[in-house]
Amino acid sequence: MTHSGPGGGRRVVLVGPAHPYKGGGARHTTELAHRLAAAGHDVVIESWRAQYPAFLYPGRQTIDTPEGAPYPRTRRRLAWYRPDGWWRTGRELRRAADLLVLTVLSPVQVPPYLGLLAGAGRGVRTVALCHNVLPHERRAADVALVRRLLRRVDAVLTHAPGQADLARGLLAGRDADVRTAELPPHLPRTPAPAAGAAPEQRVRRHLLFFGLVRPYKGVDVLLRALAAGPPDVTLTVAGEFWGGPEALRGLAEKLGIADRVELRDGYVPAAGIADLMADADALVLPYRSATASQNVWLAHEHGLPVIATRTGTLPDHVRDGVDGLLCAPDDVADLARALAAFYAPGAALRLRAGVRPVDPEPYWRGYLAELLR
Repeated sequence: MTHSGPGGGRRVVLVGPAHPYKGGGARHTTELAHRLAAAGHDVVIESWRAQYPAFLYPGRQTIDTPEGAPYPRTRRRLAWYRPDGWWRTGRELRRAADLLVLTVLSPVQVPPYLGLLAGAGRGVRTVALCHNVLPHERRAADVALVRRLLRRVDAVLTHAPGQADLARGLLAGRDADVRTAELPPHLPRTPAPAAGAAPEQRVRRHLLFFGLVRPYKGVDVLLRALAAGPPDVTLTVAGEFWGGPEALRGLAEKLGIADRVELRDGYVPAAGIADLMADADALVLPYRSATASQNVWLAHEHGLPVIATRTGTLPDHVRDGVDGLLCAPDDVADLARALAAFYAPGAALRLRAGVRPVDPEPYWRGYLAELLR
């Protein structure tokens, strides 16, 4: 039976991270709740008191200052170490919701989600909202865990066609409802520029990598390309380094570019993003693989062109030769070529002039329609 919220909309429970958890997953869950509520639905976020064991997420998990407006109807009852709470919460949701959306960021979440689903029974329609169907760097049990979850829900929402294909592969032999909707903009709220301020029109010969530093992000490829590219260009790598920065620091020293590379280890809060962007000519995203990323749009919001690899949705957001440059993934020579092309006379300023901020509204309209279909 389908029930209605107070405004005639649906009663929706989003299970996922929200403040004080940080990063794109928490921002997306919160923005989705605000958008659904604004569309007339009765929305609650069922968030986490403790989302992951520390040894599985070595970085900082929470922050003190929200990166956007918190959603007021947020509960924080789930904990990875309390299986009794998973089932009990699911039992409550059986009566409180007609749509249960499970935000899938890691296979570590699957056991709690299966506990929730066991408590909720079959009376609630369920959607697995997969930021990544499987991790970029997989553990032995990941495939089995995610397959079990996807076979238990009513529908799967992915953010890229390749991810939808991956989900269908895990559901082989079943008539699966697998959908794709591009991940909409949910950028960190950063201070607005001063009235009348305009980007300074000069080339600094300085590049930026920004975000969580993991092997699939290809920062080692970027360091090698930097060594092979224009000899006076510098680079800042800013973000949490999983496993520490020592390996990349050693590579920079081996390549003879340690004096040109700053490794800034630690989570960058929203208030610090503008200064990082202001010091750079371009954001570089040298990913070996990707699904969806907000970082192209984030750079464009700050007036920066982007040098990115052709993987995931990155080439959909970068207009090659207009507001950035594209190159092959995991290819040092092609990335070095792109860096040299970016610093050809007049190119950097021409690409900066082509940058336009994203309009989030069309993305969100399509996203909500696909989620609620």
